[in-house]
Amino acid sequence: MITIGLDLGGTNVTAIAHDGAKVLASTKHRTPTTGGRSDVLDLLARAVDETMDAAGLKRKHVAAVGVGSPGIVTDGTVGNASNVPGFQSRFALDEEVAARTGLPVRVANDVTAAAVGEHRLGSGRGEDDLLAVFVGTGVGGGLILGGRPFEGGTGGAGEFGHLVVRQGGAVCPCGRRGCVEAYAGRRAMVLAAERAVAGGRASILFEVMREKGKPRPTSGVFRDTLQRGDALLTELLEDAVATLAAGIATAVNLLDLGRVVVGGGLADKLGAPFVARIEAAAQRSLFLQPPRARIVPAALGDHGGAIGAALVARDD
Repeated sequence: MITIGLDLGGTNVTAIAHDGAKVLASTKHRTPTTGGRSDVLDLLARAVDETMDAAGLKRKHVAAVGVGSPGIVTDGTVGNASNVPGFQSRFALDEEVAARTGLPVRVANDVTAAAVGEHRLGSGRGEDDLLAVFVGTGVGGGLILGGRPFEGGTGGAGEFGHLVVRQGGAVCPCGRRGCVEAYAGRRAMVLAAERAVAGGRASILFEVMREKGKPRPTSGVFRDTLQRGDALLTELLEDAVATLAAGIATAVNLLDLGRVVVGGGLADKLGAPFVARIEAAAQRSLFLQPPRARIVPAALGDHGGAIGAALVARDD
């Protein structure tokens, strides 16, 4: 059985064709930042077509499409996805994509889908209770409990980025204060860097961005800036590590998780040393000693969310 997996992010849409064990073909597109919902939906349909073409598939060969979407997903509908144009108000994403592709569609939260991929084919194999934390533009989370995705009663489970770890803290993109994402998301760190530079702090972050020809500081820009010893970004990253560790320790203490998988664009660029720093910081706050939980890097890279989405579609 072959399924198509779509990972819809605030920056890119990654699409793969998957046979249950391996990726047959993949494509990648920029997520529209202007326009409306229909522009995003049309891109998703085009990504399905191009991925099938790349894999040499016709529609009769494809059983279903899985979509991993940001936001709160409930029964195929999605809402509260602030990073994607037109995805804040709830609508039936499954029906819209099905109408455009002529294929059955299953929708899951994007990081829940990534958690499924890591649980079955990545760093989560062999552990049936795990949390996936993806650090990129924002911070997302997905839960696997008892070997199955746990989405909660209304689809809101696993919103790790919006655990409040500092009462009255920095303003998060969601509008509340003190969330993990307010300190550890790349977007939040860029805003903090802009404010610091405007206040007179020195930083080469935006100089590196321009050198690399990027319109905004990407995860690669962060990595290169840190490698050049930028003091401001180093401080911001230390704060991000501490915040991620506090949130992870809270989740592990609450649920007695056996494993936490850390991935996403920023985590992937900074690599295993970044994850090791989070683990070291989290260990001190874990209730069970010696700790049972392992905190490990994600294994599936850029394709993790799309692989998970394809596996979710396969389940149906």
